[in-house]
Amino acid sequence: MNGIILINPNYAINDTSRQESFIIQKTLLSKYAEENNIQYTILNPYQIHSFYTIPHALLYDLNNIKEGVLDCLLLYSMNTQSRFIGMYPEKWLAIVSFFRNIYTIKDGLTTQEEKISS
Repeated sequence: MNGIILINPNYAINDTSRQESFIIQKTLLSKYAEENNIQYTILNPYQIHSFYTIPHALLYDLNNIKEGVLDCLLLYSMNTQSRFIGMYPEKWLAIVSFFRNIYTIKDGLTTQEEKISS
């Protein structure tokens, strides 16, 4: 299964600092991917990390692939993207349209119907 990790570096988990929250997100998502045999998909050969932190950059790279739909998008929780979803709902719908499923560590599997209503 192939997938992409999207981390929000500005999201604070409970009372942790943003830096600690970033590390928590990265660690838990990487562990989840490893445990579930999810291979990172590198869309941009010049990408520094194996994950994305900017949804706009992810959408740009997704629009430039020829493969079509990917297996999954990995998030810590849907709340990590709530600000982006609120500001750019059409871009969020464009992003999720490239994935069969969205997996979140905190919330579980997000179905196709939930992706649209988020």
